[in-house]
Amino acid sequence: MKKLLSVILVVAVAMSLSSCSYNSMVKLDENVKTQWAAVQSQYQRRSDLIPNLVNTVKGAANFEKSTLTAVVEARAKATSVQVDPTKLTPESIKAFQAAQGELSTALGKLLSITENYPTLKTNENFLGLQAQIEGTENRIQVSRQDFNTAVQEFNTKIRSFPANITAKMFGFSEKGYFTAEPGSEKAPKVQF
Repeated sequence: MKKLLSVILVVAVAMSLSSCSYNSMVKLDENVKTQWAAVQSQYQRRSDLIPNLVNTVKGAANFEKSTLTAVVEARAKATSVQVDPTKLTPESIKAFQAAQGELSTALGKLLSITENYPTLKTNENFLGLQAQIEGTENRIQVSRQDFNTAVQEFNTKIRSFPANITAKMFGFSEKGYFTAEPGSEKAPKVQF
């Protein structure tokens, strides 16, 4: 009887210590989902701008088809990778980031090759789209930073005592972060 009473007491104490953490974990979890939606929104904005950019480039120059095809294919792949906001695991974030990274690379190549086309560089539609894409890339970076901050707050909460007891009881698990692209730790070589 004493053993049962002590077990009940331990459970009651653990629940009272951690029960108030449940609501804050839910709030932090929802914040992570909101920040994830903002990240997806910015990537969607970029994805929506790409067909206009590709069509403008096609119309203004006799452009390398392989470059345009690479951008279109990378866009298709990037938009096909969907991540469930309730399952923001490190693996799912990494897969999403890899697909978006391929699109960034293809888009960067497209924009750098346009330097060889003087008529394209003076085309107002192209210049406007280029500015919008550059602005969107900045927005993506800010959204990713905000997402990582939300993930940090959530992960810290569910790993801290006594909230970690509640987290385990209710199935809260760590979320994944956006990380640097492979090779980004090396500075690019600039040659003139």
